[in-house]
Amino acid sequence: MIRIDHGRIIDPANNIDRVGSVYIADDKIISVIEEPDNFKPHTVINASGQIICPGFIDLSTRLRDMGHSRKATFKSEVLAAAAAGVTTLCLQPDTVPVVDTPAVAELVKELAEKAGYPQIYAIGALTQKLDGTELSSMLSLKQAGCVAVGNANQPIKNLLILRRAMEYAASHDLLLMFRANDVWLGNNGCAHEGVFATRYGLPSIPEAAETIALAQCLELAELTGCRVHFGQLSCKRSVIKIHQAKKYGLMVSADVAIHQLHLTENDIAPFDSAYHVLPPLRTEADKQYLRQGLADGTLNSICSDHQPHDLDAKLGAFPETEPGMSALETLLPLMLKLVKQHAITLEQGIACLSTNPARVLRLNSGALTPGFPADVCIFDPELDWQVNSQNWKSQGVNTPFWGQTLKGRVTHTLQAGKVIYQL
Repeated sequence: MIRIDHGRIIDPANNIDRVGSVYIADDKIISVIEEPDNFKPHTVINASGQIICPGFIDLSTRLRDMGHSRKATFKSEVLAAAAAGVTTLCLQPDTVPVVDTPAVAELVKELAEKAGYPQIYAIGALTQKLDGTELSSMLSLKQAGCVAVGNANQPIKNLLILRRAMEYAASHDLLLMFRANDVWLGNNGCAHEGVFATRYGLPSIPEAAETIALAQCLELAELTGCRVHFGQLSCKRSVIKIHQAKKYGLMVSADVAIHQLHLTENDIAPFDSAYHVLPPLRTEADKQYLRQGLADGTLNSICSDHQPHDLDAKLGAFPETEPGMSALETLLPLMLKLVKQHAITLEQGIACLSTNPARVLRLNSGALTPGFPADVCIFDPELDWQVNSQNWKSQGVNTPFWGQTLKGRVTHTLQAGKVIYQL
């Protein structure tokens, strides 16, 4: 039995925002505020001056391992997740081997158990080997524990294949996680088609590469009745299209990567590959519209889009480096920065990291509801810390925030009633 005392409890799912205690027994939440009868805790956590909220759910991560262990391993990255208050991770299917068979989905579970972090859910591959031509056996992937299907960053070869995939997914009530990106329009670009790319002569990606792919998928969602979650949107016109789709009753949801809410093409230090991400950092207007989309509920989740890399992957000319940031550990302080800048409320920020992703995945988590697994994050919103090798857990140090001082730090993380991180 665990009692978490005297913290400010924020639970958006149950409209709770008050100081009190949380009571945990048998790995589950048993009560919030009201003390149960005959409750004798063996552990008491003093959360005075801190915030108690549901553990965070990250909708898009790469943990490397399985073919890329030189970049990172499950063991290193779950330490980073625990230190970030993240209690559930969604693993993209572009591992080696690809998550396109039940055997690989089972391997993910085994690696998660070995790392002492069982709540890693695989996203199954939409097509075999992610080659975009032959459909995977989605039903067997669902039965093996995959929470959704998707093709990661890989293209579907034509719209008929995408239509058939969505029909298949819809017939088994499977969520499709779709990364809107037309690779042919993207043309191997590495930066937004704008001022920065022009100034430095970089191959660029127009926002139309995202919005055209998004519009096509929305049309097929209406045609097939498939539930679609659009991952890591990056521009104003995408937010407008999602808003319209929701208005007309389509079963769609969307998230944004945390770095897109803070950085634009204007922030990119010349030739610094830490800023090389896909989709690319876009304009100030896009950033502000993404923030507005979060505030009004058009975008309902924030993800880290965590992609740790080894040093070699980020050496070389900007276009030749691999895209992606190591982003788990900066997730909370960057969300709190949005709150400080009045882009969203603290309750909205916590909901975007917990309650809303749980609803997208239809998981019984993301809330401090009695009977739910005791996935809890406790953080001090005023604690300053520096992003450096002493504090950093991830094996990937590819972050543009290296050396910066950020505000807000997780002090305790509980996963299914077990303390997996303590500052």
